[in-house]
Parts: sequence; C-alpha cells; structure tokens
Amino acid sequence: MNGLDLLGPDQRGLFIGGTWREAEGGERLDVVDPADGSVLTDVADGSLHDAVDALDAAVAAQAAWAKTPPRERGEILRTAFGLITDRADQFAHLMSLEMGKTVAEARGEVAYGVEFFRWYAEEAVRIHGRWMQAPAGGSRLLTIKKPVGPCLFITPWNFPLAMGTRKIGPAIAAGCTMVVKPASQTPLTMLALAGVLAEAGLPDGVLNVVTTSRHSEFSKTLQADDRLRKVSFTGSTGVGKVLVRQSADQLQRLSMELGGNAPFIVFEDADVDAAVDGAMIAKMRNMGEACTAANRFLVHRSVAQEFAEKLGRRMSGLTLGRGQDDGVDVGPLIDEKAVESVSQLVTDAIHDGATVVTGGELPTGPGYFYPPTVLLDVPVDSEINVQEIFGPVAPITTFETEDEAVRQANDTEYGLASYVYTRDLARTIRIAESLEFGMIGINSGLISNPAAPFGGVKQSGFGREGGFEGIEEYLETTYVALPAG
Repeated sequence: MNGLDLLGPDQRGLFIGGTWREAEGGERLDVVDPADGSVLTDVADGSLHDAVDALDAAVAAQAAWAKTPPRERGEILRTAFGLITDRADQFAHLMSLEMGKTVAEARGEVAYGVEFFRWYAEEAVRIHGRWMQAPAGGSRLLTIKKPVGPCLFITPWNFPLAMGTRKIGPAIAAGCTMVVKPASQTPLTMLALAGVLAEAGLPDGVLNVVTTSRHSEFSKTLQADDRLRKVSFTGSTGVGKVLVRQSADQLQRLSMELGGNAPFIVFEDADVDAAVDGAMIAKMRNMGEACTAANRFLVHRSVAQEFAEKLGRRMSGLTLGRGQDDGVDVGPLIDEKAVESVSQLVTDAIHDGATVVTGGELPTGPGYFYPPTVLLDVPVDSEINVQEIFGPVAPITTFETEDEAVRQANDTEYGLASYVYTRDLARTIRIAESLEFGMIGINSGLISNPAAPFGGVKQSGFGREGGFEGIEEYLETTYVALPAG
C-alpha cells in the first residue's frame, strides 16, 4: 500500500461540477516527496479560467443545495465519514507520501479530520432561529438562518485532510457550495477527499477542487467576483492580510486561521514528567509543523535544568527517517526552504548565547530533514522566540515570577494556542484570564478537538472552526417582523 491507489486514473485533474477534467492548456504541477526530493506524481495546474469555471459550478448549485433538507446534507457527511474511516490506512499513507509525516501521525490526522464530518453531520439538523414576542407587544420577532452562499477555501500543506474537513464539513451542513484550492505541495489528499464525497452522494457542483500554482492570482480573481460570499483561509498571517484586503470591495465574510507563536509555560509547582510528556505532544506533533505547536518554552528557573535534560533525552531518542518506514518517529520537513529557515533560527539562537542540549546539526543525505533539537537559556529576545519555528526545535527560556511568565507569553503579535503546566488551581484561573490567546491547554499538550472552537486573536486571525461555533461561520441571520394578529 502506498496511498496513491486512492486516486483513480482521472483523479489527478480538476474536480469541477462533479466532473474530473484537465486544466486549461493541459498544464501539470509536480508533487514532490519531501523524504528524498523525487517527483511522486503530477496533477493539473489550473488556470484562472478554471477558477472561474469552478465558481460558476458552485453558484449554479447553490440554490438547490440550500434547499436540500438538513437531514440529507447530514447523511452525506455521515456516509463520507464511514468511507474515509474504512480507508484510513490508504489516506494515512497518501498523506505520509506527499507531506512527509509518519504513517502513525497521519493515522491520527485521519481520525481527527474525519470527526469534523461526523460532528457536522449531527449539527446540520440543529440549525435554528428563534420566535419571540416583541418586548412592547404588538408584533412577533422571527429570526431564521440561511447559508452564506458560495465559499472559497484555501487550505495549507501541513494537515492535508483535517484542514479540508474542518471547512468542508460545516459548509456542507449549512448548505453552502464551495471552491477549494489545496496547497500545491500536498494536493493529493484533497483530490482523494473529493472523490469520497462524490461517492457519498454530494451533488455535482457543491464541492469543486482546483489545484494550481497560481496562488495569488487565483484568490484575487475569485475575490473580485461578487458571487463569492465567503473566504476561509488557513496559513500565514502575511497571506491572510492580503486576502482580508481583497475581500473589502465585495465585503466577503471571512474566517482567518493564521500564524502562531505558542508559549509552553512550566511553573515551579508543575509535574515535570507530565510537562515533558505534554511538551513532546505540543512540540513534535507533525514534526513541529503546526500553527498550534509549542514555539517558546517558558520554564521556571528552579525546574529549567531538569525539564531540559528530560526533554532532551526524549527528543534525542526519536528516529529520523522516511515517514512510511517502520520505527520512524520524525519525518522530513516540507521542503528545503523550511530546513534552511529552521537551521538559521537555531544558528542565531546559539549565537545569542543558547546552549544545545540535543540536536542542532543538519544530517547528511537526501530529503528535507532536521533533527529534534532542544536549546537551553535562550534569550527572551532571540529571533527564535519571535518567529514561528515550524520545525522540531524546543527553545527554553527561563522566568522567575508568574507576572514575568505572563508578560513574556503575551509579548507576541500572535494569539492562537498556549499551554500551561501547574498544579495550582487558583493560578490556573488567573493565567487563563490573563493569557491573550484563543486557546489554552492546562496540563495538556493536545488542545485540538472537533467539538471545540478552534481559532485565535490578534495577528492569529479571527473566526472559529469546529464546535457549535463553527457552523455559524457559514450562516447568515434574517430577521422577519410579523404583526401580532
């Protein structure tokens, strides 16, 4: 099994209006294996004309899809949930091939990602408004919920399945049609997902997938079209700001899940062993290539050495290699540029005075690999504490007081995820109220959950995905004034 068997002979093309087709002009886009730099396969490289065709299909399908009974929409999601679950190993191997993560890691993503389909299959039938008497009497107030309309989804390369299902699930449940542009590095999983949804009975035109290398032109073209009503993007803050600006002329609804710089705070009363366990999850999930990854380890000076030594032993025991090979714990990063970025941050931190506990040296051989690395005594203003690392590096900075820890944690333009280890309940409450982040994990290194609202504040964006809140992003509220009699 290598995962490519999930894709039929036509499934490396564009999926528009329920049909697989070639890109205008027949252009193709290579998909590279990050474990050795070789070409896995190629897919259609869609043009701007193809993008408009996809929006045309979404617009044509919108009215009928909005009128489809919620139960039917939910049943399609539930069927797709079952199909993906049955093919979990195939999806896991496919993601491992195109993105680099281990098969075990990819299986975890399948379990997480497909749960959005089950969750929103159940939420589809719970969309409701309200009926009430006007406070002054004499009339009735009715509110009803309607789908926003055609959406554009731009998904990142690091979670090829979950970042799609997290957007597609609530949109289908709410009655919205969509155009999806997956990352050009990892388009295969989205193409496989489109095939599964078609098999599950999703009507033609509800979901349209365009793979393309024309990133900025693609979004600019569709956002200039007044038929597009919403954009949901997961990716860098810089690109997110461009999309926000482009949305202004048409006043499109937006969900922006952008960059992160998550603090991982370990207080003096923490269970250090439990904190190390949590750190391994928060840091090493997806080789550190996650917006929720612990980026800065803020550890009380009294336990910093113990924490660093124990974390270093755990990190040094991980095996680096191809994600599909047995016994491998850490796969490659996505590309050469990612390796260069991580390596430069580590080099700068060492120059600033940090001590290498483990790792820090590039391995030889093919592929885009970087070793699990722990750095101690990293200055608070070192660039590695400012930039999103997106790699398997844990920089440890010390603090003395609770106020200092909170101040250091909040001293970032980002506000997505954060983690706190302490056994003091009162402190837990104070910290939860003081941290400027959309999500806080208390004594836990894993916070993502389809039943919870995922999203950030400040430069990490706005809007929420998942939970009860997630479907509201795809609904408009209409108020109807009714006479009393």
